[in-house]
Amino acid sequence: MPENKTGIFPKGEKAPAEYFTGTVWIKLLVPNDPILSTQIGNVMFDRCARTNWHTHPGGQILIVTDGVGYYQEKGKIIQVIRKGDVVNIAPDVVHWHGASPDSEMTHLAVNSNTQTGVVTWLQPVTDEDYTR
Repeated sequence: MPENKTGIFPKGEKAPAEYFTGTVWIKLLVPNDPILSTQIGNVMFDRCARTNWHTHPGGQILIVTDGVGYYQEKGKIIQVIRKGDVVNIAPDVVHWHGASPDSEMTHLAVNSNTQTGVVTWLQPVTDEDYTR
């Protein structure tokens, strides 16, 4: 398999370190579409890699396509997410997601209602938060 491709989608570009901890790759499959008000990206997380805390004004759907990861909403316990899981995230819910310590994780990120905005980035997820 070519180095820049895993699974069915190209690996994409390395995600910006200001919004992610660890190595993360993002390939936009559907750039923000003003007619459908949707953006879809394939996101690949190396082990322990994760997003910062963030919100989506229009909500988000995560579809896990490979590996094992974590998803957490502010004030709630971490949920383990696996290949085949779907996570529905309501608008403006503070959350983070990423790979587990023992596995890489890939998901499709479907950002809906993008006419209200795509993402609001917050502070990094600390190692303490990640290991709870």
